[in-house]
Amino acid sequence: MTLRSLAYLHLWTVVPCFFIGAFLLLNRKGTPVHKVLGRVYMPLMLFTAVATLFMEAQLGPTLLGHFGFIHLFSFLVLFSIPAGFIAIRNGDIRGHQGSMKGVYIGGILIAGSLAFTPGRMLHSWLFG
Repeated sequence: MTLRSLAYLHLWTVVPCFFIGAFLLLNRKGTPVHKVLGRVYMPLMLFTAVATLFMEAQLGPTLLGHFGFIHLFSFLVLFSIPAGFIAIRNGDIRGHQGSMKGVYIGGILIAGSLAFTPGRMLHSWLFG
């Protein structure tokens, strides 16, 4: 799979997560809608994080000639989604909230903002 097709795959999964995650964070918790959207959000975020691991870093220093700083957010998501799922299954609402806020802030807002910086593919697609 090419870097371009991986980027499209990543965008097709992360863009819905941006909106679903915002809805989940801003609306009442524990409702049937929250639970259904959470069951959509969590696998989508896991899938998008895995997809990014196949995308070679294009900017800055790399580890093993592949992983860059931005990949740390992928690992954050890969850790935090299962942690949040386990927390809510065990009745640990604070743990679940912390994990999910971390995923949204780190995995979507911060990593997403970094994706728009000059030198990155998304920046060149949008701003030429």
